[in-house]
Amino acid sequence: MTSDQVVDRIKQYGLLARFDKPIGILILLWPALWALWVASAGKPDILVLTVICLGVVLMRAAGCVINDYADRDFDPHVQRTRQRPIAAGKVAPKEALVVFIVLCLCAFGLVLLLNNYTILLSFVAAFLAASYPFMKRYTQLPQAYLGIAFGWAVPMAFSAQNNSIPPVAWVMYLAVVLWALVYDTMYAMVDKDDDLKIGIKSTAILFGAYDRQIMGGLQVIILGLLITVGQMAQAGWPYYSGVLIAAGLSIYQQKLIFHREKALCFKAFLNNHWFGLAVFSGLVVDYWLHP
Repeated sequence: MTSDQVVDRIKQYGLLARFDKPIGILILLWPALWALWVASAGKPDILVLTVICLGVVLMRAAGCVINDYADRDFDPHVQRTRQRPIAAGKVAPKEALVVFIVLCLCAFGLVLLLNNYTILLSFVAAFLAASYPFMKRYTQLPQAYLGIAFGWAVPMAFSAQNNSIPPVAWVMYLAVVLWALVYDTMYAMVDKDDDLKIGIKSTAILFGAYDRQIMGGLQVIILGLLITVGQMAQAGWPYYSGVLIAAGLSIYQQKLIFHREKALCFKAFLNNHWFGLAVFSGLVVDYWLHP
């Protein structure tokens, strides 16, 4: 294999893992950081912080790889995904499986630096990441399953920091599950027409004409759960200010999806990065002012 071929393989693997699209890393990372800041009262252990951040990057990459492997027969028929490496024939399916295994092993190697409780939880995380891509064949709620998988970073962060998972962690986990359900439905709205043609299931299809109303109701519940987290964690005004900004962003997202235009639905999905950042910024300032 020539040097140019090696460079091309690395490039294709990077595209397969979506390293060129960091939005997935960010919306997975923010809840993990919410959890870590609450668990540590704003003073996370450096090793735990490093492992959680790197683990998020690796497991999100692994999730993208196994997703493309699972969707290899569907992606060529969807406008947005037909140029993905497996769909375009640039990476072989068996090759993708090897990349997935390597990424998971690297993530597991990091987890071994943490306590036994977190190591056990990592097996659940691996199962959720590996099984999620197949859910769209069997359930109308694959976006909810994505939330269960993405949100698992919350109990793992608490267990890594404190070797325990208190009630506040599960309230936050529920908020994250519902948040992922909302933003991934926005994402699914972009592919709704293609998904209907090829038989892919999604909440964008399930919710039908009531998609905006259902997502709006879920956003209200999410904000209520985040307020409850603040109460349980005895947070101050900076945290609630962050939640208030997140509420404003939720309203903005509703405006974007109002006419269900694909480009604006995708923009609404991307905007959830700022939602996560708003909540995290509130936590950081809160613990900085009230150590």
